[in-house]
Amino acid sequence: MPTYNKLVRDKIPQIIESKGKEFSTKILNDEDYIKYLKEKANEELDEYYAAETDGEAVEELADLMEVIRALAKQHGSTIEEIEAVRRCKAEKRGGFQEKVFLIEVKD
Repeated sequence: MPTYNKLVRDKIPQIIESKGKEFSTKILNDEDYIKYLKEKANEELDEYYAAETDGEAVEELADLMEVIRALAKQHGSTIEEIEAVRRCKAEKRGGFQEKVFLIEVKD
């Protein structure tokens, strides 16, 4: 039996069960939940880096958004509140739309 020791989506146990397989899970406390959400974010970001098509990239970005939503909730926030912070920062400092690459700043 393979060992995963990782956070999975809520319906994964039912999917595994529907295939007639045995498994074990546990419910994480809040501290461990945040720890494993951060690990999951890194995993999804790595998968985004490895994406070879726009479709694969979009799939991985969607997975990252799901993790971000869960992290927002754990930090007492919502994706809408995070979006408001993003907009405010974009107004003050800009976004990344113009593809500006800073090479150096001389004193």
